[in-house]
Amino acid sequence: MAECHARGKQPEYLYWVGCAGAFDDRYRKVSRAFTKILHFLETDYAVLGQEESCTGDPARRAGNEMLYQIQAMQNIALFRKYHIRKIITTCPHCYNIFLNEYPDLGGEFEVIHYTAFMLRHRSRLFQEGKHSNLPEKRMTYHDPCYLGRANNIYEEPRTIIKSLGISLVEMKRNKSHALCCGAGGAQMFKEAEAGKKEVFIERIEDVLETRAATVVSACPFCMTMLTDGIKYKNREQQLDNLDIAELIALNLGI
Repeated sequence: MAECHARGKQPEYLYWVGCAGAFDDRYRKVSRAFTKILHFLETDYAVLGQEESCTGDPARRAGNEMLYQIQAMQNIALFRKYHIRKIITTCPHCYNIFLNEYPDLGGEFEVIHYTAFMLRHRSRLFQEGKHSNLPEKRMTYHDPCYLGRANNIYEEPRTIIKSLGISLVEMKRNKSHALCCGAGGAQMFKEAEAGKKEVFIERIEDVLETRAATVVSACPFCMTMLTDGIKYKNREQQLDNLDIAELIALNLGI
């Protein structure tokens, strides 16, 4: 974004990569897959690079309101500096806080979740796909809390999955009744509390009941917890976890 600004160029979109998309080895693959999709669609976008910070979501969920507001105000100032109006996010936590909480601090932007963005371009993404690149077609989808219950985005991910010719098998707890992966609300960054079973184990058992070969996710927190659950159950050879962006990239052969 800084390089574009120096050249007097204003990209249409900012792609907000997010902490996981930048630093987590597994979720970096999702960032790369979505970036390939953006290039495939010839999207006019840029990233902040080293100027990108955390949205402040984990700080606020953990109760550190001061840190959240410091991070949010710094981000808002940076967005204004680069005249950013449209933000695409892959992380539901980033999406939620930009859309619903930044406006309280004066940060009002058009925030687009990547599932909605890809549906806008469904004619190219789905019709030009090869389908044969996809793994086993029987899949299930895990609803991220901050995408589903927080923002009522249930059908967009499912529409994408079905448009790829995939047989979608729903878990017994889905949509507004879906079980959390166990990482939201800053739980990702603390030790588990006392109880009989950790949430991610309970959720992966829901996945296994469907007998799907792949569980599809749309959140870095969920991907981490589902992957941990697969390893905990020793099902690495029978069950895979892929992000929606990875499915589309595989379908397109990019």
